[in-house]
Amino acid sequence: MDTSRLLRTTGTVIAAAGLLLSGCTSGGPGGPRAAASSAGGSGTSSPQPSPDEAALRPYYQQKLAWRDCGVPGFQCATMKAPLDYANPGSGQDVDIAVARRAATGPGKRLGSLVVNPGGPGGSGIGYLQAYAGIGYPAPVRARYDMVSFDPRGVDRSSPVECLTGPAMDAYTQVDQTPDDAAERAELVRAFKEFAAGCQTRSQRILPHVSTVDAARDMDLLRAVLGDEKLTYVGASYGTFLGATYADLFPQRVGRMVLDGAMDPARSAVDLNRDQTEGFETAFTAFAEDCAKQPDCPLGKGAPREVAARLKEFFHKVDAQPVPTGEAARPLGESLATTGVIAALYDESAWPQLREALTAAMNGDGSSLLSLADSYYEREADGKYANLMFANAAVNCLDQPPAFTGPEAVEAALPSFEKASPVFGEGLAWASLNCTYWPVKATGQAKPLKAEGAPPIVVVGTTRDPATPYKWARALAAQLESGTLLTYDGDGHTAYGRGSDCIDSSINRYLLEGKTPTDGKKC
Repeated sequence: MDTSRLLRTTGTVIAAAGLLLSGCTSGGPGGPRAAASSAGGSGTSSPQPSPDEAALRPYYQQKLAWRDCGVPGFQCATMKAPLDYANPGSGQDVDIAVARRAATGPGKRLGSLVVNPGGPGGSGIGYLQAYAGIGYPAPVRARYDMVSFDPRGVDRSSPVECLTGPAMDAYTQVDQTPDDAAERAELVRAFKEFAAGCQTRSQRILPHVSTVDAARDMDLLRAVLGDEKLTYVGASYGTFLGATYADLFPQRVGRMVLDGAMDPARSAVDLNRDQTEGFETAFTAFAEDCAKQPDCPLGKGAPREVAARLKEFFHKVDAQPVPTGEAARPLGESLATTGVIAALYDESAWPQLREALTAAMNGDGSSLLSLADSYYEREADGKYANLMFANAAVNCLDQPPAFTGPEAVEAALPSFEKASPVFGEGLAWASLNCTYWPVKATGQAKPLKAEGAPPIVVVGTTRDPATPYKWARALAAQLESGTLLTYDGDGHTAYGRGSDCIDSSINRYLLEGKTPTDGKKC
């Protein structure tokens, strides 16, 4: 499992193609000159050469050819972006898939609202069509064109590919709590094989899928949509993407909501350890609730007692995997842990988790396997979405690896196990995934200030498992214009999850520009 900032880790790579200049208009708002001049923030990667203004102009001036998506009410288009922003005149492009749903009215149209669901690796188009474009509050959808895109390397946008379905099945079953030297060697071999597969299948795109690259693509999208400013709601990793954009283009920021925030100043090892602690917090909330339920398979008692029983279950399936109905995919410790973690993202999944654990403890691991499959975006036919491939590719570019090798993991194990007695060991070893990556990181941990940007709303949930609340507090403090909005509750992210206080505060900001009071709690 690739947990490094996974908030919820030949191929189908688009061949290089020259930009079709016949599709250009006279120019969208805020073209390359304005964009380059506003890119004065601190950034998240090492300095790059200034983009060639003349070479970027066709990208900023392109006209999107909208077409039917095959999903009622939505339109799709393909945007061209330079493969390498350090050399935009090379003629090497990537295709960025874009989708929108037009404002439904009534009321004056406010422009485009770009949304991102996180990941990295999550499909923005899938999120738009399945949720944001139909499930965001009606007053918001009435006034904004709802828009999203698959960031480069993701799904429909020059996707990163790494392993075949059967190879991915094997990868997800590798023991991530190695008990001896042989199991440690097997885990290292699996990480190396994963990285080599990405290099073999995705060599062209792999060096160019950083969050900075995606943020620059988002400025192209803003321009070709005809918007002077970017209005944006990002969830989970989408907050890092949004904060990166704001730091690069502070004068281009309109109304921006960063929900389930990440802390860009935290190193990879600290992020992973913090997230480990976050899952422990979420599990404690689940354990307290489970102990009150008549069908809790982990019994009664304090959370630490419930946790000890879950740990005991993990040890049992590590020694003797449970059948799932698929001979090649029994439920071992790695898949069982992934299934539990998947259900901790949303408290509405707690009943399903109780049922799945009950079944697994009685010899049927199929339900817990289904939860793990949902986490990995594995289809019933054995095919995987490229979520985990893109997740690793982006994370491994954005920061140097958390660990230099197995010895460094072993040295850090006590701190991870202190953060979570249940999940710490496995999540520490999972943090080794970028150590063997074939492309050197281009970014580094550093605060993002977005100096000169208008007010940016940062939302944090107090018991968020994937993006701990302290990250939201940190990002709001880093951003020069950050405003913290707090939801005292469970689950990952807050907007649209049932809090009238949160929803009304964000809706008012998006529709009227009225920023919530800094420090407001719901």
